[in-house]
Amino acid sequence: MPDAFTRLASKSHDAMMNVLDFEIFAEIRILWRPTTACAWTVLDSYPSHSCLSTSTYLLDRIESGVSIFGSVGRDSTGSRAGQAAAPPRLSIPHFHKIHQPPVNLGTKIIAISRVYTPVTMIFKTLALLSAISSVSAFAPSLQRHAPSTILRVSTPINADLVTTESNIKKPGRTKPTIDPFNPEFELIQGVPYNDAFPNSTKEYKTATHAETGHELKVPFRRVHLEDPDQPSLDLYDTSGPRDVDPKQGLPKVRKTWVDEREGKFERYTQMHFARRGMITEEMQYVAEREGMSAEFVRSEVARGRAIICSNKNHLELEPQIIGRMFKVKINANIGNSAITSSIEEEVEKLQWSTLWGADTLMDLSTGKHIHQTREWIMRNSPIPVGTVPIYQALEKVDGIAEDLTWEVFRETLIEQAEQGVDYFTIHAGVLLRYVPMTVSRKTGIVSRGGSIHAKWNIFHHKENFAYEHWDDILEICAEYDIALSIGDGLRPGSIYDANDESQFAELMTQGDLTRRAWEKDVQVMNEGPGHVPLHKIPENMRNQLDWCNEAPFYTLGPLTTDIAPGYDHITSAIGAANIASLGTAMLCYVTPKEHLGLPNRDDVKAGIIAYKIAAHAADLAKELPGAQDRDDSLSKARFEFRWNDQFNLSLDPVTARAFHDETLDSDASKTSHFCSMCGPKFCSMKITEDVRQYAEENGYGVDEEAIQKGMDLMSEVYKENGNKLYLDDIENVVNPLEA
Repeated sequence: MPDAFTRLASKSHDAMMNVLDFEIFAEIRILWRPTTACAWTVLDSYPSHSCLSTSTYLLDRIESGVSIFGSVGRDSTGSRAGQAAAPPRLSIPHFHKIHQPPVNLGTKIIAISRVYTPVTMIFKTLALLSAISSVSAFAPSLQRHAPSTILRVSTPINADLVTTESNIKKPGRTKPTIDPFNPEFELIQGVPYNDAFPNSTKEYKTATHAETGHELKVPFRRVHLEDPDQPSLDLYDTSGPRDVDPKQGLPKVRKTWVDEREGKFERYTQMHFARRGMITEEMQYVAEREGMSAEFVRSEVARGRAIICSNKNHLELEPQIIGRMFKVKINANIGNSAITSSIEEEVEKLQWSTLWGADTLMDLSTGKHIHQTREWIMRNSPIPVGTVPIYQALEKVDGIAEDLTWEVFRETLIEQAEQGVDYFTIHAGVLLRYVPMTVSRKTGIVSRGGSIHAKWNIFHHKENFAYEHWDDILEICAEYDIALSIGDGLRPGSIYDANDESQFAELMTQGDLTRRAWEKDVQVMNEGPGHVPLHKIPENMRNQLDWCNEAPFYTLGPLTTDIAPGYDHITSAIGAANIASLGTAMLCYVTPKEHLGLPNRDDVKAGIIAYKIAAHAADLAKELPGAQDRDDSLSKARFEFRWNDQFNLSLDPVTARAFHDETLDSDASKTSHFCSMCGPKFCSMKITEDVRQYAEENGYGVDEEAIQKGMDLMSEVYKENGNKLYLDDIENVVNPLEA
């Protein structure tokens, strides 16, 4: 028996109840490898001295087998367990070997299990000691039939049946992929476009490429308004075609563009074309999206200040540009792991991310079916997709970093290039001589890719093979037009480590690698931190612009404090808005689950919305043409009490409407000239509206005169009510402007 059982059983019942005068439950989780068909038989009988009662059982099939949950019932008197006059009975599972299919035998539940089947039993009790003695009674049977059994006891206070991520059937949750070549995409529960964005329509504007005559269809979202002066507002949109069968994939909008250029040029990259003076279809496409001239786009790409991530094999791509002279972009991360997710779920995450505004996506898969998962993502992604190739390379050597070789890494690069990956994150700046610099850090090396390279460097006492073979990597990227995101493998993982020697040493090496890439016409962006307090952020931006020759900067936040686990989408969005206003071109989003666990759909949405706010705030600070249009339209709608327009112009219309309707949920409230914050008498905007109306009716010539008159009248009301700021009876207060 585990020590936990022994320690708990040694405590007296009275002593335990003095310490824990609450309802307590014991939870036992059992894992085993059955060599034959096995089952749990749940029997409605056991020693009556137990103070546990379990009268119902739920059979729930999960990913790899069967779970049996014991739920709290009532005894024959109808009292709660532990409060009954007569002692209740405890149903205890026993382990049996059977060879029959699952059957239901009345009060018994028998089910065949599979390899690594988890079985969970939850019992609720007021007498912990009795629970332990009951568990002890059948433990020998468990260990005899299941030698690899793992038992764990937890004792939360005042707990009912536990509701966890594992036993909630959430929207979009899918079972593991059975056939990676034929996923069950019908399981995907997508969100209709109009449900997410009411009163909006997906539109396309057409443009003709000057040299080839190809028609370009550029997407945008049109928000239809109730304003007679402005019937609609057009917004940037990355959601891609909706209602497309994932098995068919998205339309190949770039096929004719790519086919006509194939084999005609020394190198096949947007930078190469731009330096030759060519305006490609991709350049004109992004110019239409950004509201800028195609020539300006070409010049920025040629200079290296902007990149268009567009692998020639990603034909489904709707091109966009990353550069500090353009709208700030945000990246979302998805990817399966060794224990979670499926192909279906990853495609759904892709659709979910693009719906809410992700500009690029990184597939960080490390689990099963990596190649097939990425293939389905590529064929269904309208936005650029990036990867960290070292992750898949590590899987090919069974997770042993020391066994990595350049040959394995090169093979992985070509494999992903053929699939259409648009940009690679490669931590080529983690040099052998930089690794010792991290010894004095509080959090060491926090980058997964950086730690893999560092471990390899130290074990072999050789230079980073990605650095040594940088020219070979550039040749691959030049052939497929893959952009390089030079990883910051030594980024700070805490405020304490911000702007240290190792971080900036790697950044200087990034600058050298950037210039070498430009010699081969390969597009580059530089990755940045990390965890950086506000006062140290400007130094990061200055150094990157100087050392990396103004290549686009791509940062993870940065997080501006370490004290808010669960809210790191906020701590990082603060830093993201700051550094983007200084020139960062793309922001990698952070979810509320950062440092805590894998994000779910709600976390992904929260992270994207937080970063859309940060990116837009930076666009306003940079005074980009048209950036303020949405703010002005929403402010006008707010002042005119057009509630539906306020909701629909927001980043998340559904949430905005829901918050409003919590206190004012009637249809009439959608036309009311107040909200629940101030009420009908103290709405500042209503008062201002009344002042203006009063001015018009009484012949005041200018707003200033009207405002002064209105303020004088409201001052009289204030004095008449005893100079009170807050009144008990606001219903009887007369607004002189309405009198």
